[in-house]
Amino acid sequence: MAFFRPRVSREAEVRYHADQEISKSYPELLEKARQAEQTLRDLRAGAADEIELLAAGRAFDVALTDALRAAESGQRATFGVKAYDDRIARRKAKATPAGAMWTSEVDRLRTLREDNRLSGIPRVPRPVPSAL
Repeated sequence: MAFFRPRVSREAEVRYHADQEISKSYPELLEKARQAEQTLRDLRAGAADEIELLAAGRAFDVALTDALRAAESGQRATFGVKAYDDRIARRKAKATPAGAMWTSEVDRLRTLREDNRLSGIPRVPRPVPSAL
């Protein structure tokens, strides 16, 4: 009786190793996002002008996006190489403690980024063109 063990695709292995490399930078990217958030909070507390707040809000958004991408890579790498090809394996991996931790971290970062995009970046008023 032969046992057949299906191999994962070559593409899945390549993506898995790439995600492992990207996820190694997660702590540094998260620290950059914390520093950008602190800068934004300091500017708000100091009553900075709109242009400075706009630049700081966008810098915070870029830092959060980079941290989010690294967290998503860490999540996929934690799920394992089979999860790239199989949705059942991905679902089972989400139920493990490590998978649940990465999933909650990704959700937290997404929420923080959306909150910043909706209310953290000030909208600079633009002049209305006069009607002729």
